Amino acid sequence: MRILPLFTRALALLGLSLCLAACNPGQPLRVGTHSWVGYESLRLARDLGWLPPAVSLSEHTSAGNSLSALRAGTLDAAALTLDEVLQARAQGVPLTVVLVFDSSAGADVLLARPPISRLADLAGRRIAYEPTAVGSLVLREVLQRAGLTAESVTLVELSPPGQIAAWRSGQVDAVVTYEPIAAQLLREGAVQLFDSRQMPETIFDVLAVRSDRLAGHKSVLRELLAAHFRALDYIRQNRQDAAHRIAAYHGISGDEVLRALDGIVQPWLAGNRYALTPGSRFDAAVQQLHALMIERRMLPRPDPLEGLFSADYLPLQEARGP
Repeated sequence: MRILPLFTRALALLGLSLCLAACNPGQPLRVGTHSWVGYESLRLARDLGWLPPAVSLSEHTSAGNSLSALRAGTLDAAALTLDEVLQARAQGVPLTVVLVFDSSAGADVLLARPPISRLADLAGRRIAYEPTAVGSLVLREVLQRAGLTAESVTLVELSPPGQIAAWRSGQVDAVVTYEPIAAQLLREGAVQLFDSRQMPETIFDVLAVRSDRLAGHKSVLRELLAAHFRALDYIRQNRQDAAHRIAAYHGISGDEVLRALDGIVQPWLAGNRYALTPGSRFDAAVQQLHALMIERRMLPRPDPLEGLFSADYLPLQEARGP
């Protein structure tokens, strides 16, 4: 006669333990980031003392490290590109975008080795690119504008560090890349033939949170995003100092940081409220990117895109300045 009550209590205890593990507001919000100028508001906020105490910022060498930690459950959130979010969701990691860090407006580029001076001159040449959805999207736009097809060129799949090595050894004639790799190649004689200003509001960087961790971290998420907007305000009002601080993270010059910042658009709170609303340009970019990834077999199956983004965790008002 006591079996059912005991079983019921056991289920209740199990449910409580799972909730505490996934939703405990006393646990810090663990956020992963890596080297990209659009994400540096987080490190800047930390170094200026604005990051909430309940946020633990983990610095990784690549997005791949952050994605692995998200899968393992040792991170609650990470700075990622949209394609990385979609790929993680396809692998069973429930993610929701709560912030748009930036959209690329010149930071993603096609650089070529002289004497190549026009996109049409790429015919028969070796083009290095990172085989991500973003890399594929930029490459496709370049080839379309050049009047070429993938069969007209030799495509070389390389990570950004591999691109630098291949360029220096003369193994490639052109590179689809982004900052700060672009700045390094330009110093070594590359010429820029295309950038993402010619495909505006298409490439986005975002903060994605495990959907099963959202409920227990709503207030700290709002504090974190408020710190991000405060850091953005600092960058805009104290541009030289912010560039100097960010340069130290990347091992590049302040001028190169300023160039990189000029290549992205970082939306304020109002811009994020609009972007994270169905029917926005961001929503349209999600649909376009999703279709490309299905076409290129970068996703094993279509994503229903339900719960992909939410404006519910944005702060009620922007935090300003120091």
